[in-house]
Amino acid sequence: PGFAPPPSSTGIGPSSYPPTTGAPRPPTMPGPPLPGQTVAGPPTSQPNHVSSPPPPSAMSGPHPGPPMSGLHGPPPPTHPPQPGYQMQQNGSFGQVRGPQPNYGGAYPGTPNYGSQPGQPPPPKRLDPDSIPSPIQVIEDDRSNRGSEPFATGVRGQVPPLVTTNFLVKDQGNASPRYIRCTSYNIPCTSDMAKQSQVPLAAVIKPLATLPPEETLPYLVDHGESGPVRCNRCKAYMCPFMQFIEGGRRFQCCFCSCVTEVPPHYFQHLDHTGKRVDFYDRPELSLGSYEFLATVDLLKNNKFPSPPAFIFMIDVSYNAVKSGLVRLICEELKSLLDYLPREGNMEESAIRVGFVTYNKVLHFYNVKSSLAQPQMMVVSDVADMFVPLLDGFLVNVNESRTVIASLLDQIPEMFADTRETETVFAPVIQAGLEALKAAECAGKLFIFHTSLPIAEAPGKLKNRDDKKLINTDKEKTLFQPQTNFYSNLAKDCVAQGCCVDLFLFPNQYLDVATLGVVTYQTGGSIYKYAYFQLEIDQDRFLNDLRRDVQKEVGFDAVMRVRTSTGIRATDFFGAFYMSNTTDVEMAGLDCDKTITVEFKHDDKLSEDSGALLQCALLYTSCAGQRRLRIHNLSLNCCTQLADLYRNCETDTLINYLAKYAYRGVLGSPVKTVRDALINQCAQILACYRKNCANPSSAGQLILPECMKLLPVYLNCVLKSDVLQPGLEVTTDDRAYIRQLVTSMDVAETNVFFYPRLLPLTKADVDSDSLPAAIRNSEERLSKGDMYLLENGLNIFVWVGVNVQQGLIQNLFGVSSFSQISNASSTLPVLENPFSKKVRSIVDMLQMQRSRYMKLIIVKQEDKLEMLFKHFLVEDKSLSGGASYVDFLCHMHKEIRQLLS
Repeated sequence: PGFAPPPSSTGIGPSSYPPTTGAPRPPTMPGPPLPGQTVAGPPTSQPNHVSSPPPPSAMSGPHPGPPMSGLHGPPPPTHPPQPGYQMQQNGSFGQVRGPQPNYGGAYPGTPNYGSQPGQPPPPKRLDPDSIPSPIQVIEDDRSNRGSEPFATGVRGQVPPLVTTNFLVKDQGNASPRYIRCTSYNIPCTSDMAKQSQVPLAAVIKPLATLPPEETLPYLVDHGESGPVRCNRCKAYMCPFMQFIEGGRRFQCCFCSCVTEVPPHYFQHLDHTGKRVDFYDRPELSLGSYEFLATVDLLKNNKFPSPPAFIFMIDVSYNAVKSGLVRLICEELKSLLDYLPREGNMEESAIRVGFVTYNKVLHFYNVKSSLAQPQMMVVSDVADMFVPLLDGFLVNVNESRTVIASLLDQIPEMFADTRETETVFAPVIQAGLEALKAAECAGKLFIFHTSLPIAEAPGKLKNRDDKKLINTDKEKTLFQPQTNFYSNLAKDCVAQGCCVDLFLFPNQYLDVATLGVVTYQTGGSIYKYAYFQLEIDQDRFLNDLRRDVQKEVGFDAVMRVRTSTGIRATDFFGAFYMSNTTDVEMAGLDCDKTITVEFKHDDKLSEDSGALLQCALLYTSCAGQRRLRIHNLSLNCCTQLADLYRNCETDTLINYLAKYAYRGVLGSPVKTVRDALINQCAQILACYRKNCANPSSAGQLILPECMKLLPVYLNCVLKSDVLQPGLEVTTDDRAYIRQLVTSMDVAETNVFFYPRLLPLTKADVDSDSLPAAIRNSEERLSKGDMYLLENGLNIFVWVGVNVQQGLIQNLFGVSSFSQISNASSTLPVLENPFSKKVRSIVDMLQMQRSRYMKLIIVKQEDKLEMLFKHFLVEDKSLSGGASYVDFLCHMHKEIRQLLS
C-alpha cells in the first residue's frame, strides 16, 4: 500500500535554498509516484521553472489529482524491502522494467501510453516531464542572463551557462571564455572539500577566440626591465596586488611577500589606496593582458625565429588511389596564401616546407632561384637526416612558382605507385630535424593512411582485439604499444615541434599509439575513416583550412599560481610535463584547453578568498615572445550551502569526463564507471544531509545548480569510451578519448548531451534557431524532421510520414523512398525551407572547432541505430541506462550513503 505524501515535501526540484538568481521559490507540490514502488515515499515533483509554479501536466503524470494509495506497480523485487521505497531497476542495474511508452504522433503534453482498449495498462514509470530537463535549464539561463553583459568586477561570480550567448566586460577577472571553474565559492578547509567531494578545478583556454565585440588582451611593453613581479613567488603584477607605503612597495596577493616598486614603475596612491594610473595600466585594471617577454624569459637567451609549417604527405597506394594526394596538393596551392600573420603584417612570417613519403622519404628543394623543384630521397629511415638545408624551408611569396610546380607534379609522380606500406616515426623525426637545423619552432601537418608496418623505427603491429572489452586488459587498447613515441614527443617539445595529424584509415591504424606525439606536443588529430572523395572532401578541406589558419602559439610553457591555501595538483590536456608545475606545449592553439585541479594545503579565509593566476609564455606566429596572463578571484566559504549554491555543472562534467577518460589508461572501465557514480552520489548525498530541509528518505533532492548532474553524468557513462556499442572501433575510442581531453566546456556540453532541433518548426522568416527538444525518441514525431548535432556530426532525421512538399523542398526528390542517405550535403534549392535549414547547418558549423559530418537518416533505416545512439535520455543498445532509470539508481545510491 502506498502512503499519501505529507504536504510539505519538496520534489526533485529547487534546493532548500532559494536559487542564486533570486527568483521566488515555487510552492511545493506532490508529484506522481515513482515506478515500481513497493513502499511509496513522498514523490518527486520537478518544477523546472524556478520562477513559477509547475504546470499541471508536470505534476499530474499519468494520473491527474493527488497520488492515490495502493496503486498497482509491478510485483515487488525478491530481496527484502528497504525502508523508504524501492525502485524497479533496468538493464545496467539488474531487473528489467515494463515496456517503454511508444508515442504515435507529435509529443503530447501528458504521456499517451499507447495502450489499446482492453489491454491492462503497462506498469507506471516516472514521468519524464517531471524530472529536470536540460532544455529548460538552458532556456531559463538564456532568458535570465543573455541580455545583460557579464561584468567581471565582482569576486566569485558564477558566469552564465556556456549555452547562453552573452558579452563579457573585463573589469579585473578573466573572462569565462578563458577560465571556467567547477565552483566559484570554494571550501575554506580541506576537510570540508573532502566531505562534499566536489572537485575544485579550472578549465583554462589561454588563447580562446573572442567575439568581434570584445577587446583582445592589451599587449604591455615594459621595455628591458620586463613585467613587475613578486620577489618571492614570481607572480606577475595584477589587479589584486596591494600597494603600501604611499605606493613605494606592494604586498603580493599570492604569497604576502612585500616587494619594492621599481623607480620607473612608481606612482602615487589616491585616498582609497589605489594607484592614480590604475585605469591606464591593463595589468592593474583588467583580468587578462599580455606582456612582451624580456631576454631572461627566452630560450637560450635569444629571440626566436618565426615558426615554420612542414606539410608531409603519405603517397602510398591508398592515398593516391582515393584521390587524397591530388586533393591535398590542389588545396595547398591556394591555402598557403592564408597562413596566420600578426594583425597589421602584409604577409605571414611563417616559412613552409614539403615532404612526401611511403616506405622512404622524399624532400623537396623549392628555393626561389630554381626553375623546377628538386627531389631528394632518404631511404635509410633508421637514421633520419634532412638532406638539404638551403631551399627546404621557404617564404611562400618568393618561391610561389616553384611551389606551384611541385604541387602539380606530386600527384603525377606517384600516380602509378604500387607501394602500399608506410613508415611513420621517421616522418616526425625528419620534420623535427628540419626545425632543429633551421633553429625555429613550428608545426608538422602529417597526412597519413595506414598502420606503419614497414621496417623502420616506430614500426607497429596490428594488436586490435575486441575480446579485451570488459576485461582487465581493456586498458591496453588505450595505451600506446611502444614507448618509442613518448620519447620522440619529448624531443619534439624541446624543439617546439607541434604535430597535427590527419588520418584516413580504411582499417585499424592504432590511434592510441600514432596519436602520442600529437597529444604530447599540443597538436590536433583529425580522422576520416573510409575516406571517400565525394562524401568527405568538404569536411576534410574545411578542417585543413581552419587548422592552417587558426591562431597558434609555439614553444609554450604555462604555469598556474595560486594564493596561499590551495595549489594546482593535477593537469589534464594535450601537453607534456617534465616537472610538477610547468605545462609544456610545442604548440597551443585557440581551441585547446588545459584543465587544472586544485587541492588545499592550508586553510583559506572567507575575507581574502582565493586567487589563481595563469601565465603562458609563448612565441607568436610572427616570432614574438610573449606572456599572456589570466587572473581570477574566487570566494571561500565555511558553509557547505554556499559551495552548492555556486557550482557550475557543465564545468564539473567537463572535469569528471577528463578524469574518467584518463582513468581508463590504468583501470578497468567498470571500475572507472563505478567511481564516477560513487563520487556524484557522494556530492549529492552531502548536499541532502547538510543543506536540504529535513524530509523523508523517499525523496530525491538536488541542489538547484546541480539538478542536471545525473542526466549529464549518465551521458558520460554511456559514451563510447566508457561503454562502447558494437559498431564502435578501438580507434574511435582512442580518438574520442584524446579529443575530449582538450575540449572546452561548450564542446563537452554538446558532445555529451547533443542539441536536437525540430526543423519542421523552424520559422523561415527569422534568423533564430527553432527551440531545442529533449534527446529522447519519445519526443520525435513521424511527421517531422529533426537535426541533431554533437560537435562532430550533424544528423538530419526524416520521419516516415513527413509531408511530400517538405521532402521536395529540402531534398529535391518527390518521395520519402527517394531520399538518398549517401549524400553528405543538402542540395542547394531556391525555396525558403531549404535556405532556412542550410543556414541553420552553416550556423552550427561556424560555432564548432571542427567541420561536422552531415548524415541523413531516414526513420526505420539501418542508419537509424547510429542516430538513436545519440538520443541520450533513452536506454542504449550497449546497456546504458535511460535517464529515468539512472535517476532512480542515483537515488538508491544516495539513500545507501545516507543510511
